[in-house]
Amino acid sequence: MRRIGGRDIVAAILIALIAGAVFTSPPLQALQGLSLDILTALRGKIIGDNRDPATSPVVVVAIDGETYDTPPFKGSPTQTWTREIGRVLGSINEGGAKVIGFDVIFKSLIEQSEIPFGDTSFGSRIKGFDRDYLIALRQLSDNGKLVLGEVLSNDHPDSPDRAQQLAVKNNIRALNVHTDSDDVIRRMPLSFAVDGKPAPAMAVELAARALGAKPETGPSGVTELSGYAIPSTVPNTLTLNFRGLGRDVPAYSFADLRACVERGDRDFLRRAFAGKVVLLGTVLNFDDRKLTSMRLAGGYDGSPAPRCALPVPAGATQKARSDIAGVFVHATVVRNLIERDAVAELGFPMRTILTIALAAVIACGACMLAPGGAMIAWFVLTAVYTAVAVGTFVYAVALPLTEPALASLAALAMMIGYRFVLADRDERFLRKSFAFYLAPEVINTMVASGKMPALGGEMRNVTMFFSDLSGFSSIAETMTPGELVTLMNEYLSAMTDIIEGHGGYVDKYIGDSIVAMFGAPADDPAHARNAVHAALKCHQKLAELNAGNPAFAGHDLSHRIGLNSGEAVVGNIGSRRRFNYTVMSDTVNVASRLEGANKYYGTAIMASETTMAQSGDIFAWRELDAIRVMGRGEAIKVFEPLADKGAKRGEQAKVAAAYAEGLACWRAREFARASDAFERVAKIDPASALFAKRAKAFATNPPAPDWTPVNTLEGK
Repeated sequence: MRRIGGRDIVAAILIALIAGAVFTSPPLQALQGLSLDILTALRGKIIGDNRDPATSPVVVVAIDGETYDTPPFKGSPTQTWTREIGRVLGSINEGGAKVIGFDVIFKSLIEQSEIPFGDTSFGSRIKGFDRDYLIALRQLSDNGKLVLGEVLSNDHPDSPDRAQQLAVKNNIRALNVHTDSDDVIRRMPLSFAVDGKPAPAMAVELAARALGAKPETGPSGVTELSGYAIPSTVPNTLTLNFRGLGRDVPAYSFADLRACVERGDRDFLRRAFAGKVVLLGTVLNFDDRKLTSMRLAGGYDGSPAPRCALPVPAGATQKARSDIAGVFVHATVVRNLIERDAVAELGFPMRTILTIALAAVIACGACMLAPGGAMIAWFVLTAVYTAVAVGTFVYAVALPLTEPALASLAALAMMIGYRFVLADRDERFLRKSFAFYLAPEVINTMVASGKMPALGGEMRNVTMFFSDLSGFSSIAETMTPGELVTLMNEYLSAMTDIIEGHGGYVDKYIGDSIVAMFGAPADDPAHARNAVHAALKCHQKLAELNAGNPAFAGHDLSHRIGLNSGEAVVGNIGSRRRFNYTVMSDTVNVASRLEGANKYYGTAIMASETTMAQSGDIFAWRELDAIRVMGRGEAIKVFEPLADKGAKRGEQAKVAAAYAEGLACWRAREFARASDAFERVAKIDPASALFAKRAKAFATNPPAPDWTPVNTLEGK
């Protein structure tokens, strides 16, 4: 993780402020509406709404396709339907409806129209045709149970004809909607100015009459209805809460209700409409369709209500649509008001602060993490925040969603650009300059601390790795300088890749020798195991190079590797002006001696007992001897790793078994038996040949009684 400074913090704050201000600015106000759409969709898909439509305080009487296809309405102009509408409305009122609202406007009645119908025409000759309808309107209006709708407009107002206006007196309210800049209805007006005075919108009027209260607007501009302060981010509007995606409002077909009235089924009408707000409106596939915040989830034209008299039309299946019939927008407002369930949105200041806060978190994360990690952090934070936003939307509180997500993504991009252009310039230079000389972990420490390396060290448990090419001096004499450089670069590159691939750190190259350590600078609890793995892989790789690399052709190179584990001082060691990250201790010296000891036994890899013990039970070993290396008085047992446990070849198993038998006899001073055991594999194993020769000598001329089975090596 990158360390951040004061300049980075200032940059992160400025970037967050810019991103937050941009994505909450008025030109991008459509993002606020998009947040509502996404929240509505996520809540509908993830949580859903299992409310029974029968509990809805509002119902819709739908003049639908079935109505247009059912006699006596089929083929007749809508102006001729008024008598049946009056009858049905009267029966709904008798069924106990609280109030009835019209989302349809009859701009003219049949008595004022000349309407062709077959070979004749209805018109002024049919006096009294609308009398029963107008009487029904008058009776319902006088009882406060009817509100007609109109559309207010300076250019093209749309109102009921004069006869209906007189019948209902002043019980007419506006059906106008509030459309956002993207032509989506997410909020509805609460009131309109009519003749200089505020008049409630249709849905507000219906809810007020159902609650027996009047809407009141206080000095602060907040409208209250029956003690409910209607949340209003956009002044004089209510934010729609489509909790059930339209399926929580029952829809009765007008054709079925007309047949029900003909049948005289008052019980059905009472069960359907008692205590309900009723909205009469058209529900067709081509007329009065509205885009709402359900457009992403898909909304429904209500929930099919129980039938009274007519069978369900064939093929009458509901499908989710991006638009819904306009009457259900008004029905949703009524339900939101009665159930006090309108959506509360955050105001501009709080939306901006929240957006800036999330952008600042991501900007700081992008400052500390690598670009890939910062992107993952953005995904995680956005997912968590979205889950929180959906959770609050369940309770009708809408947190901004798209603004923080996009602002934080923009902050992420800007911070990555800032780091690339300015902040990480020095770090890239430092990494590039020191990459060939220092371990990546040391460079990371320098970058994280913001300080250059200093003299000092610490005790660490490490495994030292020493390797050297056998007889390379004589081979080098036969090669040109160019050939020698090519060979060494190929060899050292291959060995270094294996060492570093197993977590090792190459301390230095000394000619054809490699000095490496495992367990530092990066802490590695499995350093001994990784060092043994690396040694076996290096030995295997050299065989592959000898067989397949042109630079090695004809040289048949071999190398010796010594491994030893123990405590050592690691750190920056040298003068005050020049130093190296290296290691010092007796552990290092012993590993160097074990590398040289291989030539006595004809082995390629030799490890101390400490390395063997710390590597765990995952390798096949054979004990070679107990030796006393130059410069140490104490004897140590040495071992040769053969392969991963279970991967030992048959020949290796044969040699190891004979060698173990011979070594046991050797230490028991049974030199003749030891010689026989070693001789069985002496031709294929140099170490066995060495011991066979020594055992024969002792069998002929036994050592002194105080002899110990320790081989003291005379050279390095």
